[in-house]
Amino acid sequence: MMYFDLLYYRKVLAYTWKSKDWPGRIPTLLELLIVVPLVAIINTIFFYLDYLLFPSLWAVRIKKPVFIVGHARSGTTLTHRLMASDEERFSYFLYWELFFPSLTQKVIIRWLGVLDQRLLGGFILGRLKVWDKKIFDPYRHMHDMSLWNPEEDQFVMSGAFVTQKWQLNIPMMHEIDIFHIDELSPKRRKKWMNFYKACIKRQLVFNGGNKTHLSKNPVMSGWVSALLETFPDARIVVNVRDPIQCIPSTLKLVETVWQMNKWKKHQYGPALQALTEISFDTFSFPQKALLDKPDTPNFTVDYRHLVNEPSSTIQALYKALRMTMCDAHYKHLLEVESREKNHKTHFVYNIDDYEISPNEIESRLLSFYKKYDWPRLSDVSH
Repeated sequence: MMYFDLLYYRKVLAYTWKSKDWPGRIPTLLELLIVVPLVAIINTIFFYLDYLLFPSLWAVRIKKPVFIVGHARSGTTLTHRLMASDEERFSYFLYWELFFPSLTQKVIIRWLGVLDQRLLGGFILGRLKVWDKKIFDPYRHMHDMSLWNPEEDQFVMSGAFVTQKWQLNIPMMHEIDIFHIDELSPKRRKKWMNFYKACIKRQLVFNGGNKTHLSKNPVMSGWVSALLETFPDARIVVNVRDPIQCIPSTLKLVETVWQMNKWKKHQYGPALQALTEISFDTFSFPQKALLDKPDTPNFTVDYRHLVNEPSSTIQALYKALRMTMCDAHYKHLLEVESREKNHKTHFVYNIDDYEISPNEIESRLLSFYKKYDWPRLSDVSH
């Protein structure tokens, strides 16, 4: 069923209405009052049409999905794309597909693409590629985005108004929390998960119906318990990285987005603090959920191993998740490995810009520092 979270919608609308000194207030109000309801109505109509036009949707089953979680900037995107290159096995969302939760919508767009190639020689596709480059190129040093890249499928929840999109546009993570799903009422949590499940089913049918769903979502580090409740045979991949490297990097990334949206520091300060607390929970929540479900196939990806030895890391991941890797995929991983060894990031941040200190990070996550043998401040001082 189509679902729309009216509670969050009202909160975002009220927060925007009160932000009278924000330059983006009027266009955002227009989007919330006109575009969002219109899109919700259109999505609802198409959602129900799906069952009439695609009877196979009634019978599709989500079998042994793979969910990649972990702190942002910990290599979740790289892990996801290395696995997604196993195209015969996995189904996943491309970025453009996330804006169209209905199967009918996706099929219509696919046929429009066929007509564009046959009648216009790919003219529309060419224009889209120019637009794609213009929009996303300035931000590729932070995150490699494109309409045709595999992307975080939590964005598909935007159809239900449950998405980080609004938290990135409007700094209200302290008021809207899509991370701690277990704090919702059981009824509301089930509605969120049922909508997510319905979207995955549609994507599976769109991609052939017999593949394994592959998901990557840092936000869903707080959803692992709910994921295992909804998909009991799910397999979990957890990416980990030295918190000194990934926590300030994430804070800088999100702060940069808020600044681009013309928010001032005193306006986004409370949301930045909420994001800091979520950062700590991102490390502990997956671990706790997996301890509660010890039979769940899972694998921990160490960022250092991933970037230095991607082929052997993904091989070990496959083994832990009880999957067999084909020769073609392994060959592709070796090719990627030769390129990644020369990769350097140009995304610069300074931990001194934030209230959280290296000492506090190490203190609060000490058990993880010991477990993964990350560099300690005491080691540096000596």
